[in-house]
Amino acid sequence: MSRLVLIDGSSYLYRAFHALPPLSNAQGDPTGALFGVVNMLRSTLKERPAYVAFVVDAPGKTFRDDLYDQYKANRPPMPDELRSQVEPMCRIVEALGISILRIPGVEADDVIGTLALQGLAQDLKVPISTGDKDFAQLVRPGSEL
Repeated sequence: MSRLVLIDGSSYLYRAFHALPPLSNAQGDPTGALFGVVNMLRSTLKERPAYVAFVVDAPGKTFRDDLYDQYKANRPPMPDELRSQVEPMCRIVEALGISILRIPGVEADDVIGTLALQGLAQDLKVPISTGDKDFAQLVRPGSEL
């Protein structure tokens, strides 16, 4: 059975940023999160899935902000040292030949959930590579991804 691996790029970036020491390049630009993301991608690609999508949050408001004005109101902003690594991360992912999905107005979690359900409907195995515990609810008890 073919597999569609959905990678939560935002989760990868945050996880790598907080797990690794603050690394930088010769120009002093932060690179620790990039190093971590590349290592996680290498591990995922070793499995040779038939399809891979790297999903990240698009900048700006989402439909959820329109539904609830306090949505993520208490969440701290992304640290500048992390923000500066978002676009280089996307360039690295593209250089590896992995499709990046960034849908304006829609969070990465919603895109991943939609693609997972569509993949399952097409009889694909759809593992979701993320640290987000909320995705555990997508998997029906007894089902195998």
